Amino acid sequence: MRRIFSSYAYGPGPRDNCWWDETIDAPDWPCQTGDISADVTVIGGGFTGLSAALHLAEAGASVVVLEAESPGWGASGRNGGFCCLGGSKLSTKAMQRRYGAKATETYEAGEEAAVALVADLLRKHGIEADTHSQGETRLAHSPRALDKMMREAEEIAASGGVPNFQTKGQLASVGLNGAFYGALTTPVGFGLNPRKYLFGLARAAKQAGTQLFQQSPATKITATGKGHLVTTPKGTVRSSQVVIATNGYSSDDLPKWLAARYMPTQSTAMVTRPLRDEELQAQGWFSDQMAYDSRNMLHYFRLMPDRRFLFGMRGGLMASPRVEAGIRKKLRANFDTLFPQWRNVEATHTWSGMVCLSRDLVPFVGEVPKHPGLFAGLCYHGNGVAMGSYAGRLLADLAQGKTPDLPYSPVLQRLRRFPFGPARRMVMPPAYALLGLMD
Repeated sequence: MRRIFSSYAYGPGPRDNCWWDETIDAPDWPCQTGDISADVTVIGGGFTGLSAALHLAEAGASVVVLEAESPGWGASGRNGGFCCLGGSKLSTKAMQRRYGAKATETYEAGEEAAVALVADLLRKHGIEADTHSQGETRLAHSPRALDKMMREAEEIAASGGVPNFQTKGQLASVGLNGAFYGALTTPVGFGLNPRKYLFGLARAAKQAGTQLFQQSPATKITATGKGHLVTTPKGTVRSSQVVIATNGYSSDDLPKWLAARYMPTQSTAMVTRPLRDEELQAQGWFSDQMAYDSRNMLHYFRLMPDRRFLFGMRGGLMASPRVEAGIRKKLRANFDTLFPQWRNVEATHTWSGMVCLSRDLVPFVGEVPKHPGLFAGLCYHGNGVAMGSYAGRLLADLAQGKTPDLPYSPVLQRLRRFPFGPARRMVMPPAYALLGLMD
């Protein structure tokens, strides 16, 4: 595989001590061996891959899923569990300038449809995933951010909506007290246990007839006269269609078209021990709302149903045991600054994983250009619970030759290369430095 981080980033070190691993056991999938055939081969067993597999199998297709590691090993099994609006890092105005008003409207309808899709999958398949939160709350980290947030609230009111806005003085009364200047809540979204959701999707996909394999990385994709041949270490899978669903854990040569078209970057999270009622009251944070702050280099956090507090941030630009220890230390320092009453509360679990960015700051979901029968979904910018699930649903339709019946915007249909190819990570330090100055 051709990956741009060191091998440490793709090994067990970053995900060591992940809290979600203790909440549900992983299913035991076999390894792929021998020569088998299917209608569709899905490479990647995360939200995108399992959503695509489930919807394909329910439509009557025979499907094989190839997971390179164990179930839940990648980003889908170690993220923050925010099922919310997102996927793009472009503002509405910037998207309208670049893609037009109609494409932007369709994209934003898709973000809402993505959250609704996850909720529907949870209900339909009886997946118990510890859900909570009525929407998502953004907290202003500075007076300047507060001014911008107030203007947004005014725009919502001017368009006939009712903004859910809190001033700094109101935050403690609604259980959102910290080093913040105000808050604006979006009514769409909820928190969940991502590993329980993922394995619920896996169970449903298997019941629908999907063959699921672990420790079976795709090492080569070969176009044939009637489709594709995917090679694994111990066998092959022949299919007419292939779906690439590897996101931040992709390889630049699977397929070669993917080279330099995605940017993995790290995110780090921690979970505290369960907080006592008096500790929650002391800090003034007792809300079940999932939240994030208004920084470009944002923090995300939520009080979970078991009263543990999850806190995360965008991580380092390098990967090694020393760098991992450093980013975990920085994460803890930021937590102590934002929630000073919890300085002495133990963090029982801390871990890291890859999110994935695109050059245009929007996801890609579609057929790979000039590669008939080869599809891909990736680059969710840290919002893969909803958008990854949604991408899988769209890809299931596209792989069947159908026009998706859910919003499918032209915004999702281009994936440009980053400059510098294999060395493209060199653009990230100055970008992070600029974003930090802006914050």
